[in-house]
Amino acid sequence: MARGVTRKTSPGARRAAQVHYSALIIDTHADTPQRFLDEQFDLADPLNGGDLNIDSARAGNLGAEFFSIWVDPTQFKRQYARRTLELIDSVVRQVAAHSDRVVLATSADGIESAWRDRKLAALMGIEGGHSIENSLALLRQYYALGVRYMTLTWSNPNDWADSSGRVELRTFPHIRPGLTKFGRKVVREMNRLGMMVDISHVSDRTFYRTVAVSAAPVIASHSSARALCDHPRNMTDEMLRAVAHSGGPRSKGGVVQVNFFSGFLSQAFRDAVTEIRPKIDREIAEAKRRAQRNGREFVYAVEARVQHRHLDKIARPPLSILIDHIDHIARVAGVEHVGLGSDFDGVSGQLPEGLDSAADLPKITQGLLDRGYSPEDCHKILGANVLRVFREVEAVSKREKARDQSG
Repeated sequence: MARGVTRKTSPGARRAAQVHYSALIIDTHADTPQRFLDEQFDLADPLNGGDLNIDSARAGNLGAEFFSIWVDPTQFKRQYARRTLELIDSVVRQVAAHSDRVVLATSADGIESAWRDRKLAALMGIEGGHSIENSLALLRQYYALGVRYMTLTWSNPNDWADSSGRVELRTFPHIRPGLTKFGRKVVREMNRLGMMVDISHVSDRTFYRTVAVSAAPVIASHSSARALCDHPRNMTDEMLRAVAHSGGPRSKGGVVQVNFFSGFLSQAFRDAVTEIRPKIDREIAEAKRRAQRNGREFVYAVEARVQHRHLDKIARPPLSILIDHIDHIARVAGVEHVGLGSDFDGVSGQLPEGLDSAADLPKITQGLLDRGYSPEDCHKILGANVLRVFREVEAVSKREKARDQSG
């Protein structure tokens, strides 16, 4: 009997449990490291308003989690590398503190090994290329420390890649070419290292230039379908197909990992957020001024609480809307090109109704089966697709390094 399956259930529920608890489930984006540093949160602690801890991961049969290494570009200006290293260290320390249940993984084989040992595989992905401070040397060192993907931008453009962030924000000037000459070097170096190229958060122009440059398939670690929710963070149908064909003619293509945030899933929810955004921004600005007056550091946890308080007043969409996005991407790009990128602990708790933590992941499998997806296709969506991409990125790296040595 598969893990987590009980006999006192209906045949349909038993089938869903068998499919879910026999799958290697990989989530490509959780912002929990912010909690590690700013809230002294421990993975063994109760959730306390969060989305992910060891118990919820085990209950939901989560096999591997990519922890996001995100540096607030305003708060940590001129300290990007320091904050990046502190966040990496926070993940490593959590792994060390819970080595009986969590293991640091840096390869596709490492993910599968952890799963066989019934441990949570902890991986890392940098969210925002500003963390490398325009240095390929820093990029290489982050890889050496275990980082296995990098989102080329966050909501802010950097000096070499443009973002899907709001154009009206003058703090960070947008990059007209989308990807500069140095940006192309970054992508190629990521290919050589074996680091997955993540195009969530980038502008449309940057997206297409990146896909054209990358010798390996790309991922969107936490994006959804723009046809269902018109947010610049989401992928158009044309972009979905481009991800599926990324990596060149010999590639099996990339994968779009669906974001669970209601504002990327529901147009009605997004519209409601847009309406109250000015009020939220004013409160956050006042909280920053108050912290400055009192000589305190303003941490992201305070900003998240402000957003949480307002977004909680908006009705959460049904869980079926998440399945809609998975289904849409599968139909447009193919079932081999869609996966899960939750954005746990980074979306102010605003997940679809019934999805409150990693423990609720089995509901996604049930929803897929109810739509007619086969157990094999469910396994692809739950983790096999991104594991395939990870392996191909590793294979491209081996070829690139062999070429360098022979040249």
